[in-house]
Amino acid sequence: MLEIDTVMAGVLNSQETSRLAALRAVDILDTPAEPAYDAITRLAAEYFHVDSAVISFADETRVWIKSAWGDSRREIPRSNSLFDLVLTANGPVTIRDVRRDARVGEQALQFCARATVFAVSVPIRSSDQILGSLTLFTQDPREPLTPAELQELEGIAGIVTSQLELRALRKERERQTPGPSSNACERKTWPRSSDLRRALESREFVMYYQPEVDLSTRRIVGLEALIRWQHPKRGLVSPGEFIPLAEECGMILPIGDWGLAEACRQIQMWTREDPRHEPPRVCVNLSARQFQRAGLTDHVEALLLRSGADSRLLGLEMTESSLIHNKESAMDVMESLRALGVSLSMDDFGTGYSSLSYLHSFPFDVLKIDRSFVARISDGPQPQQIVRTIIELANVFELDVVAEGIETREQYRLLRQMGCRFGQGYLFARPMPAEEVGALLRLPGRILPDPEVAALKDRVA
Repeated sequence: MLEIDTVMAGVLNSQETSRLAALRAVDILDTPAEPAYDAITRLAAEYFHVDSAVISFADETRVWIKSAWGDSRREIPRSNSLFDLVLTANGPVTIRDVRRDARVGEQALQFCARATVFAVSVPIRSSDQILGSLTLFTQDPREPLTPAELQELEGIAGIVTSQLELRALRKERERQTPGPSSNACERKTWPRSSDLRRALESREFVMYYQPEVDLSTRRIVGLEALIRWQHPKRGLVSPGEFIPLAEECGMILPIGDWGLAEACRQIQMWTREDPRHEPPRVCVNLSARQFQRAGLTDHVEALLLRSGADSRLLGLEMTESSLIHNKESAMDVMESLRALGVSLSMDDFGTGYSSLSYLHSFPFDVLKIDRSFVARISDGPQPQQIVRTIIELANVFELDVVAEGIETREQYRLLRQMGCRFGQGYLFARPMPAEEVGALLRLPGRILPDPEVAALKDRVA
């Protein structure tokens, strides 16, 4: 018996060592407040109508509180905590009366300054390890969450997991990134800023467009404008090879201005080609520098007037990095752009520290689920729940949802099942020149071929 106990203790110690290593990898303990986590606790508290919601992480001796909606302490001792119950159960724990449950030590009550009666806690995982928990508290008795509600709470905890995994990736990237002395201009012999300037002057940049489709009908409902460099010797150069340099060397503004002007010109051209049918909305990515420039709204309005394009057919996509410098200023810019009739999309949702809080605060019309989440959607229940929760959040905020990077029929099927209305990806169409898009817009109903039928024809052939 003693030998078995010794073996079990060794297994548990090994598991705890692995868990603590995963916790150190994300470097979340004792970090400043971050809007993303605060938005999650607020969302959970308001959605489930509870007095307090807490995101916490545990090391060897303590449960440290990253974010709390409602009264809370900064940390409590780990011994006899709700976290230990979640860790032992390897899943959700519900306590109908915290004051009378012998499993819970008095420290658990210190999560909230006010008397707590009901509590439900679900794990927050990363690298298949439980690092923390998302916990709801109420002062009054209530019935346990239904299985569907519990799944929704686990989905919200999954958003925390996504933030942690992105945090770990950023930490790893920082360790691998060369020092500040080796900037992009010094590391590369090509391209240089002079190459970009010459390309702009020689009109070597071209715009490709990737359709966004209604997933239920495959009808083209929008187009994302994507810049390419048609180099006379190197051929078609992808943006990943020159956009980072353009941002560093200050060329992103003139290149971005060209992209906006070209998109407006193309919208008007498609309108003239088929005046009976309005062309789909064309969405253009704005860099952080473009968004922060003075007079952006005036610039966009001037381009629309000059081209004659309908402002309702232009969409602007921005990432979190465009908004973090000055929230009030960003809000003013977005409101003025919306006043023009331009739609606003949050691109790469879920890849930044504060995406959820910005979704809650800023007047977006469209949320684009980052391709990294779509790529993992076939990996199992947890990635699926994350995507499902994002879709449900967008519905709460009355936003359209576009899933990026759909490449397989399984991803397509799962997204439709989850209620995602729109999507784009290689499964439907790759980015293509404007003339090829024009041919697609002439298809009956602008409906793209069914990828499942196309795949079946390929197998038969």
